[in-house]
Amino acid sequence: MEVVPLTSQHFDVAVIGGGPGGYAAALYGASAGLNIALVEKNKLGGTCLNVGCIPAKELLETATVRRAIDHAGDFGFHVKNKGLDWSQTMGRKQGIIDNLVGGLAGLLKNRKVTVFDGLGQLAADHQTVTVSGGASGDVSISADAVILAAGSVPRTIPGFPIDAKQIVTSDEMLSIEELPESAVVIGGGAIGLEFASMMSDLGTKVTIIEALPKILANCDDDITRVVERSFKKRNIDIHAGVMVTGQTTGPDGVTVHFGDDQSVTADTVVVSIGRRPNSATLGLEATQVKVDERGFVEADMFCRTSVPGVWAVGDVINTPQLAHTGFAEGMVAITDILGEDATPIDYGKVPWCIYCHPEVAFAGMTETEAREAGYEVVVSKHRFAGNGRAMIVGETDGLVKIVAEKRPDGTGGRILGVHMVGPWVTEQLGQGYLAVNWEATVAEVAQFIQPHPTMSELFGESVLALTGRSLHG
Repeated sequence: MEVVPLTSQHFDVAVIGGGPGGYAAALYGASAGLNIALVEKNKLGGTCLNVGCIPAKELLETATVRRAIDHAGDFGFHVKNKGLDWSQTMGRKQGIIDNLVGGLAGLLKNRKVTVFDGLGQLAADHQTVTVSGGASGDVSISADAVILAAGSVPRTIPGFPIDAKQIVTSDEMLSIEELPESAVVIGGGAIGLEFASMMSDLGTKVTIIEALPKILANCDDDITRVVERSFKKRNIDIHAGVMVTGQTTGPDGVTVHFGDDQSVTADTVVVSIGRRPNSATLGLEATQVKVDERGFVEADMFCRTSVPGVWAVGDVINTPQLAHTGFAEGMVAITDILGEDATPIDYGKVPWCIYCHPEVAFAGMTETEAREAGYEVVVSKHRFAGNGRAMIVGETDGLVKIVAEKRPDGTGGRILGVHMVGPWVTEQLGQGYLAVNWEATVAEVAQFIQPHPTMSELFGESVLALTGRSLHG
């Protein structure tokens, strides 16, 4: 990254961390005319761009291409060479990352954001940020406002030493030199399932171990069941409701022990049990900024910390660890710094997208959550098996589920949740997200026209059915 020389400077806002939350705050603040400093100790773009969202989805797209090749005969194409050049896959992945990092650096430069390369820490006066250990040298900068955006790192398990070969986290998995013949994925959340799905499609024998009663614990049960069925058809073994108890590394691989004297041996173990906040790097022990027992910086609905003049965004605070949530929090913080009326994020209604096969996307309450919250609900479910576009592309596994308040006449009222699993649903969630967040009713949404033939027709059909009348379903 381009860095500034060793100087002492004052800024309107100093941002510590160049991931989605940090760089969003910097770009948004600069577009509002603020003089911004951004401090990053590794690479611009943070986890998402370098060892998260972008590289993971690139590998998942490789898996998509492999599935297309495997089923090319259905469309009249007979492909002889189905081999995978993993080095070319990894080269393509890195090329995409490099292009995006370069583009981000260019955006920051064009907006006149001053970038410092080094470890940023907040000083005791809460207005000074020290920078050290990087190309910018040792320098102190001051600012009227400071935004903490240090991000997160993968959580690990005692007794599972990360060696970047046999036992890896998501960081190492995204740069693995070759695909293993077999793998154990510890963790059945979004990250774990994306890795499991990708490796299975590319020929790896995969076993998933999840401590909670089901995989995708925060998803609606109907959605989870579709994913489970799909994974089992692809011979992915799922063990839910069991804890790992240890591992033994030997010449035949790593044997993972779990549950009641159960074990499985694989070439590679992927520890995918979530991420922890990276607050320990910020030097907060010398400040009055409060950090909870899990390491999250405490912040209110406007991303203000316990100290006036200091805000915190992204994975370093206890909110959904999603890049787009970080973007939104960065904008909330800047809006608040400007003294404008910031709109707090409703974290219960943020959009979630999981890029395993089949894809998962949702916003709002599950059916269970809605009932537990005291709502009397009606539900509509329609499957992609009857959707023309899904048939055309050969992806008919999945469904759309709408959860709505029940009106006295039995029809649907306000839409409380939209849940999707199936082809391209991560690209279809937009209108469902808007419906939930605008607190739209079934009658209001049902009147809008869905283009034909599209996957999104299934959302329209599912909503329409809640009016008491329907077309195809």
